[in-house]
Amino acid sequence: MKLYGAYNFRTKDPVIDELRTIIEDQRKARVHGKHLTEIEKGGGPTAGAMRAWFFGKTRRPQSASIEAAGRAIGYKRVWQKAK
Repeated sequence: MKLYGAYNFRTKDPVIDELRTIIEDQRKARVHGKHLTEIEKGGGPTAGAMRAWFFGKTRRPQSASIEAAGRAIGYKRVWQKAK
């Protein structure tokens, strides 16, 4: 696995936690299977893939999958200048 000096983390990609926070804030509850199924039905990745992000061993989900999950709940990512 290639390591990048400008983007590194020890456990899971921070985007996993960012997406989990968005889902929990929107649903007013901790992420669970029902939420994941709703996201899948809305055009996101499979509930199994998201379960692996949030609760399993997946550390680096594909960018397109993260984007699809976010868009399925009405969000999109944007680039902004780093501090």
